[in-house]
Amino acid sequence: MQLNESQERYWQKNLNITAILLAIWFVVTFVVAYFARDLSFTFFGWPFSFWVGAQGALAVYVLIIVFYAIYMGRLDQEHGVAEEEEE
Repeated sequence: MQLNESQERYWQKNLNITAILLAIWFVVTFVVAYFARDLSFTFFGWPFSFWVGAQGALAVYVLIIVFYAIYMGRLDQEHGVAEEEEE
C-alpha cells in the first residue's frame, strides 16, 4: 500500500510526538526519580523525592495523556481522518 504525501506527513508527525512524549515519560520515570533522592528539601511539606515519586510523576503522566489526545484530535482534523461523531 502506497501512502500519499498527506498520509506520510500525518504518520511522521504522529511518530515525532510519540517519541517526544516517550522521552518525557522516561525522564520523569527514571531520571528525575533517581536524582530526586539527592535533593534534600521539602516540597509541600514532604521530601522532594517522595513527592516526585508519589504525586509529581502521576501528574505528568496525566498531562501527557491529555496533551496527546488534544494534539492527535487536531492532527486528525488537519488531515481529514477524524472520526465522525454520531448524534
